[in-house]
Amino acid sequence: MTTDHDGIEAVARAAVLAGGAELPDRYRDGDDDGDYGAHDVKAAADEAAEARMLPLVRRAFPAHEVFAEEAGEFDGTEPYRWIIDPLDGTNNFAAGLPTFGSSVAVRREGEPLLAAVHLPATDETYLARRNAGVRYDGERVTADSDVPIEGATVATIVGRDVPRSPDLGRRADEIREALDDTVKRVLDSWAPTVHSSLFARGRLEGLVQFHPDEEEQAVTELLAAEAGGATRRDGPLYVAACDEETLAALWAAVDGAR
Repeated sequence: MTTDHDGIEAVARAAVLAGGAELPDRYRDGDDDGDYGAHDVKAAADEAAEARMLPLVRRAFPAHEVFAEEAGEFDGTEPYRWIIDPLDGTNNFAAGLPTFGSSVAVRREGEPLLAAVHLPATDETYLARRNAGVRYDGERVTADSDVPIEGATVATIVGRDVPRSPDLGRRADEIREALDDTVKRVLDSWAPTVHSSLFARGRLEGLVQFHPDEEEQAVTELLAAEAGGATRRDGPLYVAACDEETLAALWAAVDGAR
């Protein structure tokens, strides 16, 4: 069966808008109900947003494989995998910080095909599609930036397993320190899809991923590639930059820290 990629894009966009619509009132009301751990938090808002998103995807594409952050895995018979993150930036949300969003990624035969991100606090939507670029509120955008490396802002993204491992945590700290010696500002991202979206329209000069989680990795890498970013990977380490010169400087810094 041939799947209409325009249809996938429409459903992905509808899903992130539906998930995002659940969040503003909860955020303004200070809804911090959830389970708090040493390294993460699961808020009631995650489940509520996913309850709006997941049925849209399952009804539209019942034969597609789905991973939903709260509900888990759903098997499929077609070569598509949906990855639903109803509330990226849960820690920010629970702390009253407006840096959070709802995101969806779709892989086809393992390769990122489409990503959609909606930021409820600012009512902004990003769509990235393989070989079709990135659109920000309907307009094509790129990762181009004229900011020199000494004035650059770079976001670091680490997976949830990194702080649980002393060795990985130490290496992540070394990477951050090396970046801090190279650029003006390093952001420890607690909302990777939000910062990846900002990179895709030239508001950040770089992204560094280290052992990322699946729900962020597909979104980040598709946004970076389709926005024309310069990228490089070595196993669990991935760097995206606004241009080749910036990439070379960032890679030299993080590679030396490993």
